[in-house]
Amino acid sequence: MLQNTGKAQLGASAVTASSVLDLRILATSDLHANLLAWDYHANRPCPQRGLARLATLIHAARAEHPQNLLFDNGDFLHGTALGDYIAETTQSSRSGRPLHSHPMIAAMNVLRYDAVTLGNHEFGHGLGFLRRSLAAARFPIVSSNLYFKPTRGKPLSAPFLLLDRSFHDRAGKAQKLKIGVLGFLPPQTMTWERRYLKSRAAVDDIVTSARSLLPLLRDAGADIVIALSHSGISAGSMGGRDENASTALAQLSGIDVVIAGHTHLVFPTPQHRDLAGKPAVMPGFFGSHLGVIDLALQKSPQGWQVVRHHAETRPISRRDPATGQAQPLVADDSAIAALAAPAHSALLGRADAEIGHSDLPLNTYFALLTETPALTLVARAQVARLAKGLHGTAYQALPILSAVAPFKAGGRGGPDNYTDIPAGALRARHANDLYIHPNSLVAVQVSGNEVAAWLERSASMFHQILPGAQDVPLIDDQFPSFNFDVIHGLSYRIDLSQPPRFDCYGSEINPAARRIVDLRHNGAPLLPDQGFVLATNSYRAAGGAGFAGADPARLIYEGHESNREVLAHFLRDGGQPQPLPQPAWGFAALPDSAVVFDASPSAADHLAEVPHLHITPLGLNADGFRRFRLRL
Repeated sequence: MLQNTGKAQLGASAVTASSVLDLRILATSDLHANLLAWDYHANRPCPQRGLARLATLIHAARAEHPQNLLFDNGDFLHGTALGDYIAETTQSSRSGRPLHSHPMIAAMNVLRYDAVTLGNHEFGHGLGFLRRSLAAARFPIVSSNLYFKPTRGKPLSAPFLLLDRSFHDRAGKAQKLKIGVLGFLPPQTMTWERRYLKSRAAVDDIVTSARSLLPLLRDAGADIVIALSHSGISAGSMGGRDENASTALAQLSGIDVVIAGHTHLVFPTPQHRDLAGKPAVMPGFFGSHLGVIDLALQKSPQGWQVVRHHAETRPISRRDPATGQAQPLVADDSAIAALAAPAHSALLGRADAEIGHSDLPLNTYFALLTETPALTLVARAQVARLAKGLHGTAYQALPILSAVAPFKAGGRGGPDNYTDIPAGALRARHANDLYIHPNSLVAVQVSGNEVAAWLERSASMFHQILPGAQDVPLIDDQFPSFNFDVIHGLSYRIDLSQPPRFDCYGSEINPAARRIVDLRHNGAPLLPDQGFVLATNSYRAAGGAGFAGADPARLIYEGHESNREVLAHFLRDGGQPQPLPQPAWGFAALPDSAVVFDASPSAADHLAEVPHLHITPLGLNADGFRRFRLRL
């Protein structure tokens, strides 16, 4: 039985040295192809990210404890401009040859990962690219709840791994250890990546898959079992097909260690040191932290058991409490930096190409509070492309609406996670900054009722605000900003005095609640049965986040271009951001009420751009955000 003492070492008087073995487990997660400490959107150094920085911590942790294993928990190939650049420009990505030049795989080979699992973002550029990328990997890949239809050649991953390793106990005697490894990704991946996985694969429930595989691993001789769970940490055990199932995994007998991820958080926390008594880590994102778990294993007639453990995360940067600025704690590892250098240099040149011009600054500092030129530009680009795509079809007479979300609006990404493009030349990297995900443009046919429900789902981002409340939090920090859709082509207000209709996961919790008021199209009240075409993205239309009307069966247009390419083409063709004399959406007045929200300290320099909002800057907090007061 595993015991949690919070210490890596077992007292010498408790057992003989020959019966105890010390093992360190190192973990990374959600690297998203961040090899260097560089923000490609802002074109500047970023000390909070980069496998090159994390590698320095890996080397130090290995030097402290030579008996170690290194794992990655998924989402390592895609999710940043560098990963997209490699997928779009590497000639061999379409030639059928292995991508020996993929710098992320090369870096992981150099760091000698013992095993990795796949995250949901691994499929963002198609199965062919993924297979050819992984062909050069010198480490095994495990994915326990992902099943492919039989194909020729080597399988993409194994359902479980048994790593045979030899370590020394405290008496110096060599001991053979069999480490079982399971790997899981959210079952919702089948929805999010439908365009690549449909009819080719299935993703089962995480806990159900673990229950079926654990006996096989133990029968094969596994001494301990490590779960690489590309899944978040929920409050407790959840029922079928839960996206965030790491806590439920930890509750299973037979799993000894959990490495969690997917939600870009850091665990352990000061309040919670383990999961169901099991050692666990969630090592941030983009290479921000290294997960470290120290185990003391004791040999008994029943086999090796974890008797003591200690888990922690080690950051690569910290924030100056006085200024809120991130400061590096470690330097780049030169070998990893050298591997990334050629692609890095080529991407910088390509990203700086001029594609348009803006007379307005484009930023997302207040995109959760009001209509902004930045999001409206993306929405207009989608409408322009979709109008061409629907020309000559049965849908060309329907009015087109356009749903867009602020992908960079603080939150878990920190106080630097905002778009901030000054007026002047617009460059290729700015299109990437405005639309960071490689989604494709699609459209669904929706009714007025479904449009209203779509907006209710978005408006659930905000806490209920009672009249007369003072300085209460506005934003539910569990609600990611990429699920806050605003719909271009409509005008409306959000009544915060009403409860949210949905929770942050999209489940309906207050069916009768109505926050969206004065909803109009072309100045006239929206009719429940009125028909529209809604431009959105492939993730949303596949059912991602549970928006009304977002269903693959409702698709009437599937583009081959990404939303980002649509935006870039719009700018190259002369499209420009436009001023917004009267914002189309905002909050309904709530007299004598005030809320607070956190944003970048730089947001204070842009208050003149939102004169209709009554915002007062307050102080800095420990995470580097600046607090602001908004009078409703």
